Amino acid sequence: MKPAQIESFFATLQAANPMPVTELEYTSVFELLTAVLLSAQATDVGVNKATRKLFPVAGTPQKILDLGLEGLESYIKTIGLYHSKAKHLLETCRMLVEQHGGQVPRTREALEALPGVGRKTANVVLNSAFGEPTMAVDTHIFRLGNRTGLAPGKTPLEVEQKLLKRIPGKYLVD
Repeated sequence: MKPAQIESFFATLQAANPMPVTELEYTSVFELLTAVLLSAQATDVGVNKATRKLFPVAGTPQKILDLGLEGLESYIKTIGLYHSKAKHLLETCRMLVEQHGGQVPRTREALEALPGVGRKTANVVLNSAFGEPTMAVDTHIFRLGNRTGLAPGKTPLEVEQKLLKRIPGKYLVD
């Protein structure tokens, strides 16, 4: 894609959806992190169904820890891979309490040090919660980058880096 095509492409997307937001439901940075952790290989609809019951009871790292493994699993058992997700989430909560005063860190390095948090999850939190101009490259964005010629690459990281260079600054946060 040439620069004029890129501008037109993003102007069209912005006109269609001027205020894009994640479909995951959350009211705090911690709830967003939790929802994104639970969303791997699951639908946002399915995650929202589970978190609508979980968050009113356990919307903080300490309250998730207080549920314990079986208690947490009872809330998220409708989500695929819930056994491993529960273990990762409990360990993440332990680290948030012990190392970050119960708060979600604002740096990629600290986020990626949490169990179950990879680059894509860190990018979602950095972008959606903290307004950072990052790019969460999932299978859909990876495919889009390659098929449109906007950011062809062999890996999600390669596509992410090209997108960050090619997307005009005024569209980057969205």
